[in-house]
Amino acid sequence: MTISLNTQTIPTNQTFPTILKNQRYFTYICAVKPNIFMRIFNNLNDLPDFRNAVVTIGSFDGVHSGHQMILKKVNSLAKKVNGESIVITFHPHPRQIIFPNDDSLRLITTIDEKVKLFERYNIDNVVVVPFTVEFSQQSADEYIEKFLVGKFQPRHIVIGYDHRFGKNRIGDVNYLKWHGKKLGYEVLEIQKQDVESIVVSSTKVRNALETGMVADAAKLLGHRFTLTGQVEHGQHIGSTIGYPTANLKVTQKHKLIPPDGVYAVFVQHREARYSGMLYIGKRPSLDDGNKRTIEVNIFDFHKDIYNDRLTLEFVGYVRGDMRFDGLEALKEQLGKDKENSKLILDQVVRQEAEKKKPLLPSVAVVILNFNGWDFLKEYLPGVLNTDYPNLQIIVADNGSSDGSIEKTKANFPNVLILDLETNYGFAEGYNQALRFVDADYFVLLNSDVEVTDNWIKPIIKKMEEDATVAVAQPKIKATFNKESFEYSGAAGGMLDKWSYPLCRGRVFQSLELDKGQFETEKEIFWASGAAFFVRSDLFHQIGGFDGEYFAHMEEIDLCWRLKRAGFKVMYYPDAEVFHVGGGTLNYQSPNKTYLNFRNSYFTILKNEERSKLMWLIPLRLLLDGVAGGMFLLKGQPSHMKSIVRAHWDFFPKIKHLLQRRKHFSELVQKISIGETNTTGILKKSVIWRYYIAGKKTFREL
Repeated sequence: MTISLNTQTIPTNQTFPTILKNQRYFTYICAVKPNIFMRIFNNLNDLPDFRNAVVTIGSFDGVHSGHQMILKKVNSLAKKVNGESIVITFHPHPRQIIFPNDDSLRLITTIDEKVKLFERYNIDNVVVVPFTVEFSQQSADEYIEKFLVGKFQPRHIVIGYDHRFGKNRIGDVNYLKWHGKKLGYEVLEIQKQDVESIVVSSTKVRNALETGMVADAAKLLGHRFTLTGQVEHGQHIGSTIGYPTANLKVTQKHKLIPPDGVYAVFVQHREARYSGMLYIGKRPSLDDGNKRTIEVNIFDFHKDIYNDRLTLEFVGYVRGDMRFDGLEALKEQLGKDKENSKLILDQVVRQEAEKKKPLLPSVAVVILNFNGWDFLKEYLPGVLNTDYPNLQIIVADNGSSDGSIEKTKANFPNVLILDLETNYGFAEGYNQALRFVDADYFVLLNSDVEVTDNWIKPIIKKMEEDATVAVAQPKIKATFNKESFEYSGAAGGMLDKWSYPLCRGRVFQSLELDKGQFETEKEIFWASGAAFFVRSDLFHQIGGFDGEYFAHMEEIDLCWRLKRAGFKVMYYPDAEVFHVGGGTLNYQSPNKTYLNFRNSYFTILKNEERSKLMWLIPLRLLLDGVAGGMFLLKGQPSHMKSIVRAHWDFFPKIKHLLQRRKHFSELVQKISIGETNTTGILKKSVIWRYYIAGKKTFREL
């Protein structure tokens, strides 16, 4: 599987849902991810049993934006497998042990600063390995078997293509993968081209800091460079000229110190943050021994803080070190430095306030494509014009042979392409693609859907307001008759008392005109796969689609499982799309008849109550016989054969399907927030009402 990204995607901020005040949702969150706060381990002998560990390993000096991409991938994988993210790092830095006489090492972050940054980027666990000569002498086999597997039992290891380990660095990614086959973990390799596309490196950050370009370093880091030290007594000269300073003693020998000069800084003292200006240098105007000092003037601050610890955030470079003729000249310059520092810091404060305004959740629209270039060419421009700021648009290609990938790249360079390389079908195709997509919400969209500008915002707004809504759909109407509802989903899916699916606005082959009869939001039983909104975490935790369906009714099965866990499926008419319908598999195709009948049995056996199955399946078989006879009378023997084929496919798989039922029921139980939600199941037979009583519209039913 390959991933092609023609333009860089802007990363989104991952925030804990603001709707935790909803008690039912809070219970659900805690059940899935009990460790809300990061845990830190410094002793390899005191490690707990981690749950589905997703591990990455490295020094991570600076924890810069390149590192953050790796951390984001680790968190994303952990979320998908209901596991824990783990960063393994080392202290002291390996170079200090392997080359003890090398005094050139300069670290962007101390171990304490690194740990705080890991917490900032939502890692569940940090393991600080005491790096020793003995540890460095482990063979590659010992490193994998005794250290990685013995201590962490990883499910996934995320690592760079050039990662080396073990004595003499003989172990590499391929060696790690080879061992993974027998030891039960998978390796996610950060490919060379991905690493090279990351323009950030610790060396570039270091170079920026060593030339005083602290603002540029902050852009590379994704956060500000910090310096922590203890306040000690100085000569108190600053107090005599109106600029008292706190002299900082930095004890970490290898910590990088920016060059001499004046910097605008934020000063963290205990739980409060202040503005200030920092001086680094040998105070040439005072001729007091040529000793380099680090001293900060904190604006509007009058506390006694001797022996306290301060953390300085470097915001901007003000000027280089200078020599002045007397204290008056120095005082005059410090007044200018303060003004300039305040200008820099006030601007940052305004920017921070702007950033704190709530962001819309991240949404990924994923279009599964198989030989559908004509549809992409027609309808993808509308998707790209969607009015939603925090949006990714992805085309996942199911092994097309019509040049879809090349044509999409050439015509829509802002679209991310996932090449699945083979035709997995709708269900497994989405399962494969969504493993690589990181967003708060997934929108699964057929390639033959025409969207309106504002088709996403209304639905996401409603789902954010109610955390128990797992899945939703818009109003779906026909592209070539825009007054009519469309077959695939209309105004939301329901089930009748015998588990036959139907839609509000479409009952069997009868389509209704949109006369405003479905203009209010409504809880339904299932949402259409043509425009399917789903919370990403729930999609993964419930097991995704059942890949054995290939196509058709997999969305009903998924919604049914989520309803069994107590969640809601909703229809929101404020959003509207238009569907060609039958674009990938004709509605009248015998193969669709086969898949619908077969997958209907799959869905019933996996989700229906056991007591009901004993009479429901024989009844459905009888009704299938009637349906087969009707196809024969209509001169459609191929459809009758499709029903027979579906039965022959179903019965040999009953034992296997019961195992699948058990597997999915366990997943349902893990995320359950309440009793089974039966809203959307009608207490009537749609077969009887439609064919015998002649009721052709949903309201008549």
